[in-house]
Amino acid sequence: MDEARIGGELRAVAAGARRRAARDGDRQADTAHLLHSLLENDPRARAAVGERQLVRVLGYLVQRSIGYGMRWHGAVEEPGPGSGTGPGPGTVPGAARSGWSPSAAAAISGAAARARDRGVAQPNGTDLLAALASDPQSRAAEVLRRTGTDPRRLLAGLPDQRPPRPRDVSC
Repeated sequence: MDEARIGGELRAVAAGARRRAARDGDRQADTAHLLHSLLENDPRARAAVGERQLVRVLGYLVQRSIGYGMRWHGAVEEPGPGSGTGPGPGTVPGAARSGWSPSAAAAISGAAARARDRGVAQPNGTDLLAALASDPQSRAAEVLRRTGTDPRRLLAGLPDQRPPRPRDVSC
């Protein structure tokens, strides 16, 4: 997976997720690591989650990082079929070698695709948040659900960020 696609705005998020995974003793950074780092680093992603839910989500993620949620240790996180982040398990070439779980690699690719769809070269925090929320089987989506945040509702509330279409001014 080519991390150059995420650009400068999300490099700190990626680095934070990798550090968190290493600190947690995980072989790969997963979507929960990405979500945690994203919410720590990106004000637009925090605003999209909402202040009340943000406290719950970050509280849960902190508990996970100190040992709560250990059932994930040693398990590979795969993207779910129909997630919008990839056609299914094992579909992101090089994910394991890159240090990202296949689901995290698919989310990064999904964020890059979302940015391309709106005509920009590099994704921002809400692109990554949308990609994380779009895979219902990801650990990030599980964290959101366990804290009372519906990933589908969160996804629906994110700004499309596409440039406005030109109006037809023909008479």
